Amino acid sequence: MHLLLWRHAEAEDGSDDLARKLTSRGKKQAERVAAWLTAVLPNEAQVLVSPAVRAQQTARALGREMETRDEIAPGADAEAVLHAVGWPEGPEWVLVVGHQPALGLVAAELLGTPDCLSLRKGGLMWFESRNRNRENQIVLRAVIGPDLI
Repeated sequence: MHLLLWRHAEAEDGSDDLARKLTSRGKKQAERVAAWLTAVLPNEAQVLVSPAVRAQQTARALGREMETRDEIAPGADAEAVLHAVGWPEGPEWVLVVGHQPALGLVAAELLGTPDCLSLRKGGLMWFESRNRNRENQIVLRAVIGPDLI
């Protein structure tokens, strides 16, 4: 299974957390990462998105069908996100567009570290679960940020 964790791009400040929109810089960040994803993400990939406006706008830059999931809304924990995607035996390809610290907690759990990892706004981490020589392995395939594309 391939699991890609994409943090929403830069968003405006605001008191209604779910309604915060991307800034113009955030829109450019989302477009850059979406262009990179278009080259690597197969058409059959499932795209799961937080209901927060900034996450929805980030995912829309990809131009694919997406499914809004409350389990990955702001405040989610790693267990909820991993359950939502069916890790490690869910669909072959899943892209999650969500938030910190949940995505950093998922990454930390997959890498076996006790500390939350910090994923920059618009950043993406790509994990693969595979079986080699009858051993389950988790491979970190890529870590990118919009400033690197």
